[in-house]
Parts: sequence; structure tokens; C-alpha cells
Amino acid sequence: MAKRVEATGVTAYYGSFKAIDSINLRVEPKTVTALIGPSGCGKSTFLRAVNRLHEVLPGARVEGSLTVDDENIYDKDVDVTAVRRMIGMVFQRPNPFPTMSIFDNVVAGLKLNGVRRKSVLQDAAEKALRSANLWDEVKDRLGKPGAGLSGGQQQRLCIARTIAVEPQVVLMDEPCSALDPISTLAIEELMFQLKDLYTIIIVTHNMQQAARVSDRTAFFSIEKTGDPGRLIEYDNTQKIFNNPSEQKTEDYITGRFG
Repeated sequence: MAKRVEATGVTAYYGSFKAIDSINLRVEPKTVTALIGPSGCGKSTFLRAVNRLHEVLPGARVEGSLTVDDENIYDKDVDVTAVRRMIGMVFQRPNPFPTMSIFDNVVAGLKLNGVRRKSVLQDAAEKALRSANLWDEVKDRLGKPGAGLSGGQQQRLCIARTIAVEPQVVLMDEPCSALDPISTLAIEELMFQLKDLYTIIIVTHNMQQAARVSDRTAFFSIEKTGDPGRLIEYDNTQKIFNNPSEQKTEDYITGRFG
């Protein structure tokens, strides 16, 4: 079941460098939220903080509260592995496991979670590949390497791998930046379908994509190089693109800066 994500005063550091400062953001279930803004403003840092990947880097830490349906995922007694199972991540470049078959790529997370029964894995793989609109293209070559697929197919394979473990939240960090326009359209159509089941947060530099796929848009920015990223405006996507409240938002969307 899709869950609400809420950030309250979220601040993230790389060592002594403050990357984002006091982010307050509430993402409702079964919606697509786009994070936009110039390079270096902390969009991806925030995204990685949401599933506790940020802290994997040496010296990196997060302050503030990040809750999923009111449970603070940064509480000291929270199981980090369980958090990452609940909050899936799709990265900028397709990253199928190169030595694994298509089938093994999809069920890798399930196997890590202890699922071994072949029939369960087969059913889960088919369900995930169908959900990722990839089943018809690969059903006759599930034993072939995942790395042999096209770029767009590889990205959909990574989405299938992410949703096979049935997360409640799916994060996508510029999932179409390495793809051609046809593959990009396929991923965007997939987002529309997946939001009926998941809460989706996407980082994108493509303004047209943000306008097409998202229900709400968050604009991040910095004052100058070296400053932390801050959330400037967060609203319904139509309002952000047609009638933003902040001049800086309008300047970015219309290309006057960034």
C-alpha cells in the first residue's frame, strides 16, 4: 500500500558541508511528485535521504525528521534494511546486474529477503515485469542476460526489480536522462500506471517531463555556489508551471536562470 512521506526540517551534510537545509515537504500516497531545480541544489541528496542511502557515504549524515506514515525512518531502533525494502530506488542510469539473467535481476531483492520457492519467484517476476510493461518483450528470454536489453528496456527491468519486493514508495533519480525519446515516453506512461499502487518521487531536469508526469512539483534552489539547497516552492504542478508564487521559481521555469 502506498504511504505518505513527510520531511520536517530535513538537513543533510557531506562532512562539514551542508547540502540541503531545513526541507519541509509532504508527499501524499498514490501521487507523483517532481523535484526540480538547478544542478547542485540538493534534489538527489534529498531523494537519497528518503531511503537512507545518503548516510552510506563517509561523513554523510541527516538531521530532522523523515516519516513514512508517521514512522520516523531515522529513529535509532529502525531497521535500515526494512526501510530500503519499503522505499525502492531507481537510478539515473539503468543498472541491471550484468552477470544475471533477466529473471534473476527481477527476483534478486526477493532472494535477499529469503524467498526461495520457485513458484513464488516465478509469479513475482511475471507480476513485476507486467507492471513494468516489459513482460511481452522478454517472456521468451528470461534466462538471457539483463545487460543484453536496450537502454529503455534495462531501465524498465530496474523498475521491475524495484517493485518486485512490493515497496510502498518508489524514488526515481532522473530515470530518463540516459534514454531516447521513445524509451522516455514508455517510462513516463509507466509512472502514470504505477502511481495507482505507489507513492512516487522523481528528480528531473526536464521541465516538460515534470509538467507531464507529476501531480505536485517541488522547486529547490541555492543562493550561490557553496550554499545549501533550499525548498523554494512546493505546490500543484499546474500552479508551479502556470502561476508560481515565487519569482525565483518563475525565473527558473522560464529559463531566466539555472
